Amino acid sequence: MRNAYIHSTGSSLPQRIVPNTYFNELLGEDVDTWLQENLTIKERRWMSEEESVADLCAASARQAMLQGGVQPEDIDLLIIATDTPEFISPSTASIVQHRCGLTNAGTFDINTACAGFVTALDIATKYIRSDEHYNTVMIIGAYGMSRYLDIHDKKTVTLFADGAGCAIMKSTDTPDGYRASMLETRGEYNEWMGIYTGATKYPITPERVAQGDHYLKFVKKFPKELNPDMWTRFIQTLAARAGYIPQEINHFFMTQININSINETLDRLAIPRERSYNIMHKYAYTGSAAIGIALDEAVREGKVHRGDICCFIGSGGGLAFAGSLFTF
Repeated sequence: MRNAYIHSTGSSLPQRIVPNTYFNELLGEDVDTWLQENLTIKERRWMSEEESVADLCAASARQAMLQGGVQPEDIDLLIIATDTPEFISPSTASIVQHRCGLTNAGTFDINTACAGFVTALDIATKYIRSDEHYNTVMIIGAYGMSRYLDIHDKKTVTLFADGAGCAIMKSTDTPDGYRASMLETRGEYNEWMGIYTGATKYPITPERVAQGDHYLKFVKKFPKELNPDMWTRFIQTLAARAGYIPQEINHFFMTQININSINETLDRLAIPRERSYNIMHKYAYTGSAAIGIALDEAVREGKVHRGDICCFIGSGGGLAFAGSLFTF
């Protein structure tokens, strides 16, 4: 049966490093200690004034092609997952397609917030499995949230950062690759966190800009157990669909917003914590890019090998949840 597998990966991060001590001075209090002790965050990367999300996407795409020996003209489809696009319209994918010379690729963007990379992984898989004309599909999760941060809001400014993670998917006639996937949304939380100005409901006006409405906002505090509850069920369901038990999964790549949620999820399933590859300590929260960046780093460090079972769990505003299970 025709299947899809992860052929190669790539990632890109801004050069600018912002340490926790920057916020100690900015906010006039010690946030460094709390960030390190509670979230493991030590620093993050923010784009310079000259950089944009499309720059990060293009750099991650070139790295994935280089690492996989893939030529630009080989790409049949490019999917970019982001909630911080280059423009509201046209799509960021069309920009990256042109910059990278993907002359044979169709393109589109998706927005499931921080669940975007795993959602794109699922979509790319479905294209490859269902249509013989799609043999090489590139997906990119991209995040430029530093552009939408209120510099004086302690709840958000210390947490969010920028980056892009890329994966190139290919078709195969072997059973290797895709095993299971699932998407789920808890739409009742749609007004709890987001950027609520800049589209049709609340167009940007000088008054709204003056009020800071164009910034990312935590409107309400999410239930502490929400992510561990959802992630635990997703892992159990994905494993069962693929004929595994959770303890047989070799690697976990999960939304990097809270290390404690990741640890709690693995503890519930009696899975060693070291099976989760985490990047939050050095890059903070890179949203829809986080899982792609983590996967690329783990591959380049030789921690993920062909034949390993990998589980990807993403969650983001909306609230959107996405999960996929692959044999790498």
